[in-house]
Amino acid sequence: MLAAFAQRLELLRSNVFDQLDQAKWEARRLGVDVIDLSLGSSDLPPPPEALAAIQRALADPSTYGYTLFHDTAEFRAACAQWYQRKFGLAIDPETEVLPLIGSQQGTALLPLALLNPGDIALVTDPGYPSHVGGIHLAGGIPYYLPLRVENRFLPQWDEIPAEICRRARLLVLSYPHNPTTATVTPEFWQETLQFCQQHDILLAHDFPYVDWRFDGQVAPSALQADPDKTRTIEFFSLSKSYHMGGFRVAYAIGSRELIRALRLVKSTIDFHQYQGILRGAAAALAAPDSFLDHWRQVYRERRDLAVAALHRIGWPVPLPEATMYLWAPLPESYRGSSAQFCLDLVRATGVALSPGSGFGSRGEGYVRFALVVEGSRLEEAIGRIGEFLSQCIA
Repeated sequence: MLAAFAQRLELLRSNVFDQLDQAKWEARRLGVDVIDLSLGSSDLPPPPEALAAIQRALADPSTYGYTLFHDTAEFRAACAQWYQRKFGLAIDPETEVLPLIGSQQGTALLPLALLNPGDIALVTDPGYPSHVGGIHLAGGIPYYLPLRVENRFLPQWDEIPAEICRRARLLVLSYPHNPTTATVTPEFWQETLQFCQQHDILLAHDFPYVDWRFDGQVAPSALQADPDKTRTIEFFSLSKSYHMGGFRVAYAIGSRELIRALRLVKSTIDFHQYQGILRGAAAALAAPDSFLDHWRQVYRERRDLAVAALHRIGWPVPLPEATMYLWAPLPESYRGSSAQFCLDLVRATGVALSPGSGFGSRGEGYVRFALVVEGSRLEEAIGRIGEFLSQCIA
């Protein structure tokens, strides 16, 4: 018999996404045509320049060995140049950039570098699951900042008790926000930095949807409020903007002290990606803006189509300003939890959505659509949902 496992696993056992994954697998096994809108995994192609760079690297024997930090210099320079072009901030690629195997790695490992057991970290509810998972693994205590529709899904600093502020070491945010699709202004980041300075809290910003605003605006960076990088670290992933999710390539950028601390943790666990992937990622970051403009328009069209189709079946879903998602209140015709709705839906129709409860207790009552199939498939999925909801009423 196996010995007892570590107690920290108990905090990680409940996962509604595992249940949904099982339901999707069972539906496919029964021959159901599954339309998977539950994962934010882009169906669109990476920049051709990125694929060409990776292909060239495959023929270069010098790329076949382990990749250590100093072997990532070309990629880190591309990250710094990308950031300076987009936000006008000078970045030192030697001390202020760290390659990551997906931004989830950064948000999950950062608490190990910053928190002692019992330290408090502030996280949003709802929010992305890996933000909380890393805090649990570090022995920290998450304090949940409720995101409410009446507050545009923004945290309210004056609601946080003074004792929590005194004990908090870390604040983790992500805007444009997954799952609520909320956006923020530069003034929000100024207020957030003032709050962090007042209470000596470090700021981590998960920023994968930087390029997915549909109003002609550039999503502001938290570092624009902290240009001297005194207490801020930001995470960027090529999974969304450049459709390279399977390549697992991302980076952290910001305070050199935070980068150094995160690098110490990461270096005890793994090396970096295959050199060819990093060369491809560097080529992607240097791709012309027309690449992003084209695919942003594709997502805008999918958003408009899906929202209109949902309204036609009697589901009044709000029109998001950003991200690749719809954050939809459970339809009035359905009486049950968001997890049960998603399980019932995929079993009955083959359409998979994400339950809001998987993003925190305040996500209950919502489901998330990921707009990761082309328009005709979205319309088919929503048609199936309409039939399902009509049966719920009957």
